[in-house]
This record gives sequence, structure tokens and C-alpha cells, in this order.
Amino acid sequence: MLDRGGGAPVVPVVVAAVLVGLLAAVPLRGLVARFAVPEGEPWCEACPSCGRGVLLLPPTGRCPGCRERLGAGPWTVEPVAAAVAVAVAYAADGPVGAALVWAAALGVALGFVDARVRRLPYRLTLPLLGGVAALLAVAALAEGRTGVLVRCLLVALAVGAVLELAVWARALGPGDSPLGLALGGLLGWYGWSVALGGLFAAVVLAGLWAVLRAAAALVRRRPVRGLDVPVGPFLLLGALTAVLAG
Repeated sequence: MLDRGGGAPVVPVVVAAVLVGLLAAVPLRGLVARFAVPEGEPWCEACPSCGRGVLLLPPTGRCPGCRERLGAGPWTVEPVAAAVAVAVAYAADGPVGAALVWAAALGVALGFVDARVRRLPYRLTLPLLGGVAALLAVAALAEGRTGVLVRCLLVALAVGAVLELAVWARALGPGDSPLGLALGGLLGWYGWSVALGGLFAAVVLAGLWAVLRAAAALVRRRPVRGLDVPVGPFLLLGALTAVLAG
């Protein structure tokens, strides 16, 4: 954790966090390549050209065996993972930091998958939800704050219900609900105001992205054929922003 009071050297911690983020990007790229497939298609368990596994991928995003490009673009996951690692190093405080690290790691992969194919696969969102729930319970027991789990549950259900209504209205995909449950539970640890701030930040960021995309299309004199906003990355970014601000 970074010392917010300035009592401990910050630079070594930031450097360590960046290195951890860069190392984590290698398996995270594998997750993106494996799950960033359109709805109805099988998961990409191996490189379609040479059959080599895609668990670990270099920053170039190319298969080490045949150089086929897989998943996210070259040198895109690495800076995001490094920046998120630094943010988590600042925000992590006590045992709840483990839940924040787990959410951040899978969140990076989910953000890239959703941005690429507009879906949040259950094989990532459900482990995210289960891990956050378990780690929050451990943190509450470690700090003797078991009562905070009630608030985490209430916030998770509230956020999940809002997103589920949007799913029923076909405004969101089904994967957004478990993501909302996980992020709601995590934000509930910090309080209702932080949870509301996270949702507000997500809405604002998604709206800005949609406006900028529409403006760019108009500048290039191209028709705007629907905004098709990937909600997952903005839910994740909004949650991280709220935790940092809180």
C-alpha cells in the first residue's frame, strides 16, 4: 500500500506495482484471447493456426508458435494493467486489499473482452463474484467487522437489481448483472456513498465515451450507426474511481 501521508518512499512502491502489472498482463492477455469471442462461438482454447495454448501471451499479442495475432491489440493490456496495479497499490488498505486485487485483475481481462466483443462471459464474471465474496468475508473476520458484510450484500443486491432490470429491457447483456453484484459488494465495504459515486462515475464515463464516439464519426463524415457502448469497462473504471476518491 502506498503511504498517503508521505512517510514511506513512494517511488519504489510505484515501480514494484508497475512491474507486477506488467507481469500480470501476460496471463491476462491469455484470458482476453481465450474469451474474446462472439456469442455462440466456442472459447479459443488454443491458437487456431498452430494449436498452441493461449494461456500466456507476450505484449505483441502474437502466438509464440506461429506469430498469429490473438486477443487484444499489441501493447494495450500492459499499460492498463500497470496503471491499475498502481491504483490498487494506493487504494488497498488492510485485508480488503486482497478483494480489490482480485477484482482488479479479472476486471482488466473483462474490460478488454467486453470492449472487443461486447460480452462479459460467465466464466470470468462468476469467479470474480465468488472471489470477491469470499475475500470480503475473510477481510471482515480479520478486522472483526462482520456487520459490514450486511451492507456489502445490500449494496450488491441493489446494484445487481438495477443492472438486471436493464438486462430485462435488453439495454445490457446478461453478463453485466454478476459484474454488478461483485462490484456492488466490493463498493459496499466502503459505504453507500462510495457505491453511488461508482455508479455515477460509470454513467458519466460511458456517456462521455458515447458523445466522443459520435462526434468523431461526424468529424469523419461517417453515419452514426448506434453507439453500442460496452458497459463493463465503465462499470469497472467507475468502481475504481470511487474507491480511489473515497
